[in-house]
Order: sequence, then C-alpha cells, then structure tokens
Amino acid sequence: MVTITPAQPYHLLQMQHTNLLCLPENYQLKYYLYHSLTWPQLLYVALDGGKVVGYVLGKMDEDEGKERHGHITSLAVLRTHRKRGIATMLMRSTQRRMAAVFKAQYVSLHVRESNSAAYHLYNETLGYVKYDKEKGYYADGEDAWDMRCYFQENMEEDEYQKAISRKWDGNNNGEAVDESSTNDAEEEVTDGVEKMKV
Repeated sequence: MVTITPAQPYHLLQMQHTNLLCLPENYQLKYYLYHSLTWPQLLYVALDGGKVVGYVLGKMDEDEGKERHGHITSLAVLRTHRKRGIATMLMRSTQRRMAAVFKAQYVSLHVRESNSAAYHLYNETLGYVKYDKEKGYYADGEDAWDMRCYFQENMEEDEYQKAISRKWDGNNNGEAVDESSTNDAEEEVTDGVEKMKV
C-alpha cells in the first residue's frame, strides 16, 4: 500500500533521488531544504514500504501585491509506480493545504508543451486550465504551458466564474475548465495521512 504523507527532513535525499530518476529539471539539495523550511505544509511524499516513490514540491508565491497563490515547483513519480493515481493524490494533498492554510486563490504550474501525459493529468484529472504559454521556458528551449487551478472557496463567485470560463487564445487568456475529474484510486484520509490501495 502506498501512503501519501507530509514530507519530513529525512525524506529530502530520497526526493532528490526520485527527481534525478524522473525529470530533466533537477535541483540541489538546498532547494528542497529551503522549501521544507519555508512551506513544510506543501511538501508531500508517496511512500511504499518506507521508500519514497513520488513527491510534490509546492510553495506559495512571495510577490507582494499579487493575489495569494501557490505554485507547484516539481512533481515526480517513479515509473514503477505510475498509472496508480499517486500523482493525483500528491497534487490534491498539496492543493488542499494551499487553499486551507494559506487561503490561496489558485495554484499555478509549468508543464512542457510536449508532455501530453502530464498535461492530461493537470487538465483532465485535476482541472487546471491554460493561462499562458512561456516561450523557451526550459533550459533546452522548449516552451511551457503556464497552467492554473482555481480554488472556488477562496474567491468571490463572480471572480471564480470569470477565471474558469476564459478561453486561451494565445494572448494570456485561460481555457475553460471541465469541473469533472476522475480518480480510480481508493482514498482513506486519517490525521493528515492519506493511504491508497493501488
């Protein structure tokens, strides 16, 4: 059974190792430590037998004067544990904390334009919408979709409806969101720890 739980300092090395195995965008250990010390509520790991098999690294935007929002810095799940709903559970855990603890209005992330599997997860399963395209965002020059998921509970109803109904047309306008989401994994929540039967 895979357990989704808040990350602890002793998970950071395994999180970094998972990142190195899964993603071309890699971070030094001090980056994970910074996130852990600054936003400990927004880091989650997926554990299988005590081994980290996935993680999500979230943070809050520190830009004063903007609406409160979170950002997903990194999400990774080992290939051996994909297609089990683990990434969905990691993302939802962090998103719930962003909305409840920090009163975020939305969460943003970047995804490679060519990464159709990740785009499907974010758009179809989690309800993210395209907000903008960032040319040459990645080190290799690939473009990124800037995507957002809005938290209705922290927005006025008219603001929320306006945000989710915008169509992305290449001029920084969001694409309409489909409110339905699917998740085949069974979920059990107990004292902040989520367990999934996979």
